[in-house]
Amino acid sequence: MSTAFASANDTTDQKARVVELARGVYGYVSQSDPNCGFVVGDEGVLVIDARATPQLASEMMEDIRTVTERPVRYVFLTHYHAVRALGASAFGAEAVISSRDTLHLIRERGAADMESEMRRFPRLFKGAEQIPGLTLPRMTFDTGMSFWFGERELRFSHLGRGHSRGDAVCWIPDAGVVFAGDLVENRCGVYTGDAYMRDWLSTLERLRALDAPVVVPGRGPAMTDRQQVSDAVDATKDFIISVLESVEIGLKSGKGLRDCYRIAEERMTPRFGDWPIFVHALAFDVARAYDELRGFEHPRIWTAERDAELWNTIHA
Repeated sequence: MSTAFASANDTTDQKARVVELARGVYGYVSQSDPNCGFVVGDEGVLVIDARATPQLASEMMEDIRTVTERPVRYVFLTHYHAVRALGASAFGAEAVISSRDTLHLIRERGAADMESEMRRFPRLFKGAEQIPGLTLPRMTFDTGMSFWFGERELRFSHLGRGHSRGDAVCWIPDAGVVFAGDLVENRCGVYTGDAYMRDWLSTLERLRALDAPVVVPGRGPAMTDRQQVSDAVDATKDFIISVLESVEIGLKSGKGLRDCYRIAEERMTPRFGDWPIFVHALAFDVARAYDELRGFEHPRIWTAERDAELWNTIHA
């Protein structure tokens, strides 16, 4: 391979920081690694996304204890990707909560996704040998549910297909805070390998319509006013549209996957090339757009073998 595979060469650790967003509501954010968060209630803590391994989840728990000694009682998964879910067992929570479609995705492709993601981005799986396997949600919902955490309402909402089939947000109305998972990114590469790309554009408008003044994106700094939120939604949409338009240009000219990638790379690098994980994500983004625009409604399961085949094809 002429280009290092995915993020295999990214070996620089990022230390997540606890950021207070509202009373009892905290982001757990890095420069460009996957963000998490937590809510402190009267009798315990609800964690939003679980990190990639029990070791990393334990580090998060240590940081939570700088805020409160109350136990973690619940874990909410915004969606399924191994990097956000495989640390769930370490929290010892009473229940893991997700959309029903996220549970289906874990059952359908969890094992394959685990191996695939570990090879793509080894740094994010520190202590992978401690992972006991897949932790399945015990509480699920179809379109949404209100979860009363003491006197505070947390609204878990599946706004539509997007980054995956099962994406859901945690909306805390009294705090004005949304944890959006990877539905929106803040100046970081947008991964669409398991996405419903055209649906995602409408789902982002539903996210915008929540009119939240504070949003924690999947990657990048939290947006702390409505203009920042709107700008991040626009930029995420622009990224997705740019991938789709680039691949559509290639397909209309009879090009194959490799040439479609070259078109996307040439058109998008001037605008997005300095965004973290851009090079990593673009290969998988183009592959998914190539399938979706040719009529494949549902994303195909990524395996380590399929990853390598794609990388060899576009970088040969």
